[in-house]
Amino acid sequence: MSRFARFAPSIAALVLLGVPIVAYLAADGGRIALLGFSLRAPDFGLLAAAPTAIQIHVAAALTALAIGIVLLAGIKGTRLHRALGWIWVLAMGTTAVSSFFIHTINPDGPAGLSFIHLISGWTVVSLPMAVHAARRHRVQAHRRAMTGMFVGGLIVAGALTFLPGRLMWAIFFS
Repeated sequence: MSRFARFAPSIAALVLLGVPIVAYLAADGGRIALLGFSLRAPDFGLLAAAPTAIQIHVAAALTALAIGIVLLAGIKGTRLHRALGWIWVLAMGTTAVSSFFIHTINPDGPAGLSFIHLISGWTVVSLPMAVHAARRHRVQAHRRAMTGMFVGGLIVAGALTFLPGRLMWAIFFS
């Protein structure tokens, strides 16, 4: 497998994320400029004032992101990989479950859930399946599942938190 082929799913996910964002910005007609975008120091007071579920969600997601980068960049199958892998599974599980207590996108929807909660449901189902694959030495299935959760559950979902009107947008850009 070439080095490019290894990153093809990640590149495809970024393209799939970028196309809707570019389409949104193109259809926006300049209204995004009215949101008061400006580069400045982050206002972490907004995160401190957020509900506990959001604080837990952000802490778990950042933990999973940091550990995930180390796991993807490091040597696979070592004791360190396994130990960090279990911590990553715990952090991802916490991130996914805590998201079900966040209802800011669609408060009037069914149970306050939105389309983004589909990623959380997918993560809750995929995590044990990926661990089971690793324990059965099905390395390819484990790699695909974990890489998919990293890209979809952390990178794509994380990028969506930076859309205008969301908390991360407010912390970093308004």
